[in-house]
Amino acid sequence: MSELDPVIHPINRLRICATLNAAGATQGEVHREMKFATLRDHVGVSDATLSKQLSHLESAGYVHRNREYGLSRDRDVVWVQLTQKGKAAYDGHVAALREIAGQ
Repeated sequence: MSELDPVIHPINRLRICATLNAAGATQGEVHREMKFATLRDHVGVSDATLSKQLSHLESAGYVHRNREYGLSRDRDVVWVQLTQKGKAAYDGHVAALREIAGQ
């Protein structure tokens, strides 16, 4: 039986992982990332909320952020992706939810 992951379980973190996964923004053979602003818009949270939730996921090793520096701070671009560990944790969490739902 799969276990729910307490790091991913809070709804905003689950939505972040689901959005990154659906967009293919994961480490692996094809290295893809998602812009912070795009992720924020898809998840529907503020910059501060997204940053805080990403910090939790990053401290667990589930996401990686990379800052691309522009000419000024407001032109910087932050890229986000699920790590391989994060993808495995997300997949396990979804499997546990499916088991609970009887699927």
